[in-house]
Amino acid sequence: MTATSTYTTSSTFTITHARHIASKIAADMDLCAQYYGKPSQSQIADYADELATMLRDGYVASYEFGFKRDGKRVVCWQYNVRSDGTVDSDDSAGKLFAYADTEGASYYNYMSYSSKWWGLSDAERARVKSGLPVQRSNGSLPSDGDGYWVGDKYYSSNGVGTARRTFRPSMS
Repeated sequence: MTATSTYTTSSTFTITHARHIASKIAADMDLCAQYYGKPSQSQIADYADELATMLRDGYVASYEFGFKRDGKRVVCWQYNVRSDGTVDSDDSAGKLFAYADTEGASYYNYMSYSSKWWGLSDAERARVKSGLPVQRSNGSLPSDGDGYWVGDKYYSSNGVGTARRTFRPSMS
């Protein structure tokens, strides 16, 4: 006689999971502020709250912050969001590139939205945006400056993760 059994498991990505990932990105922003003077602590807190909410609801495709000059990246950190379980490493935050010349560069913070976000009605998107601590305007990312990309960190929780890439200036 052979006995078999089956079972189903399910998990939900909650605000707690989203805050875990957002806190690592916020820690990176904090280190950026220590190295380069921006963003401010209050901005970091607002960005972290916004990111956690948007991650929880599946509305983020990618997230990027850094410095640009003349429309080109000087140094930045980009986080590509994956919710398919392919990012399962959860590295410690930090190890940011600390030697970029940001003289004359401006800080930027950019969120790219997921297809789930664009599937909402205009009214639904407006409702979500009205409850966020950061009010974003339309814009576009800078192009690559004189430098290169390095994939360097992964942050994840409960099947959702981010793959971090750093744009570093060429050191010539």
